[in-house]
Amino acid sequence: MKIALFPGSFDPITIAHVDILKRSLPLFDRVVVGIGLNSSKQNFLSAEKREEIVKSIFTSYANVEVQLYEGLTVDFCRKIDAKYMVRGIRSASDFEYERAIAQINQTMMPDVETILLLSKPEYSAISSTIVRDILRNNGDVSPFVPQEALNFL
Repeated sequence: MKIALFPGSFDPITIAHVDILKRSLPLFDRVVVGIGLNSSKQNFLSAEKREEIVKSIFTSYANVEVQLYEGLTVDFCRKIDAKYMVRGIRSASDFEYERAIAQINQTMMPDVETILLLSKPEYSAISSTIVRDILRNNGDVSPFVPQEALNFL
């Protein structure tokens, strides 16, 4: 069984995240959306709220599951028996960042491959950081987040 991890903070999940995940589904038998917990990071949404939102979006997808995790992503890959990690790339700077992480992860866990999917051009400017800023300032995030997420924000 080909299991992939799609890791991230998803604070909040955006339409760009959803697009990457949906495009990755035909490649794997199961995709685990891993919501990483980082106690040193100031999150906008609680981990439980992020988990609830992501589950609501993918409730009809039998091959998608959502789990919270702490610690190293490669350790979580071991725990769920994932041999692949899926990451989205919006820009050249994203590529450089993701390449470095993928190479470190490859050294730490050689049997896990990182799969980089390019963002669709219309989603390349969307980031959780920008969406959080819009939310903090009471702006309209409806063009940037999945419809299901609006019920929680």
